[in-house]
Amino acid sequence: MARPGISDEDFIHNFETHGAAQTAVVAGVNIRQVYLRRRGIERRLGITITAPNRRAQPQEYPQRTTYQLDVKNGSVIIGSDAHYWPNDISTAHLAFCKLSDELKPKAVIANGDVVDAASLSRFDPIGWETQPEFADELEAAQARLMEIEEAAPKAKKIWNLGNHDSRFEGAIAKRLPELKRVKGVHLKDHFPKWITAWACFINNDVVVKHRFKGGIHATHNNTMWAGRTMVTGHLHSQKVTPFTDYNGTRWGVDSGTMAEPRGPQFTNYTELNPLNWRSGFCILTFKDGRLLTPELVSVHEKGKVEFRGEIIDVEE
Repeated sequence: MARPGISDEDFIHNFETHGAAQTAVVAGVNIRQVYLRRRGIERRLGITITAPNRRAQPQEYPQRTTYQLDVKNGSVIIGSDAHYWPNDISTAHLAFCKLSDELKPKAVIANGDVVDAASLSRFDPIGWETQPEFADELEAAQARLMEIEEAAPKAKKIWNLGNHDSRFEGAIAKRLPELKRVKGVHLKDHFPKWITAWACFINNDVVVKHRFKGGIHATHNNTMWAGRTMVTGHLHSQKVTPFTDYNGTRWGVDSGTMAEPRGPQFTNYTELNPLNWRSGFCILTFKDGRLLTPELVSVHEKGKVEFRGEIIDVEE
């Protein structure tokens, strides 16, 4: 084999710093020749030449952490569990856009399970049920979130990861972990205007995250354990539970589901059982940095919601 045009010292430096592929480019040879030369140098000098540990290097996609939001005066609109589905726009979504346009919130928060990812579920299909391809779900979610972006152009846009959202990256990471640095395999690649996090902290006394405690007393237990107002989704129950101690009053909030409880996402999953679910979302209002009592926007009937003692037509 013709000797490559770099010294042993330069070869070792390039291999241990950049790996075999880049060393092949520098040396003007193919990768097979690089590995042959590495073995030759190792035998001759009695050393071991190792490629760089990519896992130890900073990643393009850091771990999701938290997002700090400071609001002195204004509102934050929080919607959870949209489970956006192709060719299906819920009343709650229409209301979310309408009130985002009218209230001019400081932030809008998609509090998890924006996508359903039914085809990526770890659970077996129920018979021969039909499920949309994830590409179609992704397009639907992009269209709906774009509508929110247009309704609240100046608002911060925050997306807290939900368990259904994680199915997309989880499926790829499990089967093809080597793709982790490839653009497109991360959900946020497809939603560049949204900040992704596990939780959003508002001022010093409110935390918004997809889920914490479970069961019918979840809202009570969430705020008791958190020591601050906590807004969650996941359970679809939509309710506000006050909790008062020596520190004052705080709230546990389940913002409900932005989907229709009897929507196509849930038909087979729930087996048409009675559901203690409610469709809608939550609005937090701050005055001089202090949170007022959280408000719910609840679907009254198709095309109409209840809010502040009024029935609002969202299809006008």
